[in-house]
Amino acid sequence: MNTKFFRTAVLASAVLLAACSTTPTTTSMLDQARGDFVAANNTPAVSTYAPLEFKQASDALDQANAAAAKRESLDTIDRLAYIAKQKIATARQVASQKAAEADIANSGRQRDRLQLEARTIEANKARDEADRAKADANAAQASAEDAQRKAMNAEAQTREAQARAAQLEAQMADLQAKKTERGMIITIGDVLFDTDQARLKPNGVATVQKLADVLNQNPARTVLVEGFTDSTGTAAHNQDLSERRAGAVASALSGMGIARDRIAMRGYGQSYPVASNDSASNRQLNRRVEIVLSNEGAAIPPRR
Repeated sequence: MNTKFFRTAVLASAVLLAACSTTPTTTSMLDQARGDFVAANNTPAVSTYAPLEFKQASDALDQANAAAAKRESLDTIDRLAYIAKQKIATARQVASQKAAEADIANSGRQRDRLQLEARTIEANKARDEADRAKADANAAQASAEDAQRKAMNAEAQTREAQARAAQLEAQMADLQAKKTERGMIITIGDVLFDTDQARLKPNGVATVQKLADVLNQNPARTVLVEGFTDSTGTAAHNQDLSERRAGAVASALSGMGIARDRIAMRGYGQSYPVASNDSASNRQLNRRVEIVLSNEGAAIPPRR
């Protein structure tokens, strides 16, 4: 628009100059007004923010140029040039003020945008922290529930173990078992075997059957069958007899369904007597088979 205005002014001046037969009159004020007009026309802010004021300045300059072309008085030309000069200054001042206002408004929008971005970042951060807190709370609750479930399971297992222990106590009491540091020990005496033989009598078989029932009900337990004799006869004979009697008990347990890997056996001959061998009754005590029942899930300690 400024270029159009300027060209209009220039064209008007040119037409007037062409219409005159002689060179138009000019003044220094008019020359200054023309220079100011060109400078304003080259300022983009003037056309952007003060188009109306610049149009008025252009019209005023046209009037001054026309007066000069008509060779009117210098006072008239200066007065019109002065008016044009003032209007050009006004256009430039308005443009400068509005440009400053636009800069301020733009800065405000920029500030608002930055503030909005900052608030958005804070909101996203708060949301992420809330999500993490919720996830942590859920994990803590799940962990607590898992711990409670494990505690309940452990309590139930303890009750079951206590019940099995009580049942085992009753069964072992029926077998006249004794508690030792190696485990519960059941003794099968000499009277449950034929004399100098390794064959269990019916009462011996019944005793072993009770032990087999205990083992079936307590699969985490094992047994060690140990055979002993008195000191009568040779040591080799007694060793052989003790092993055969221990083997007879082990075979009986196996025949009753107890896995062989849960049964160990060993013969000690005349070692580890429980009484002196100076009488028939004491020798009978030494002729025995001891069955060591392990504690649940534990190995049987060796004899000392």
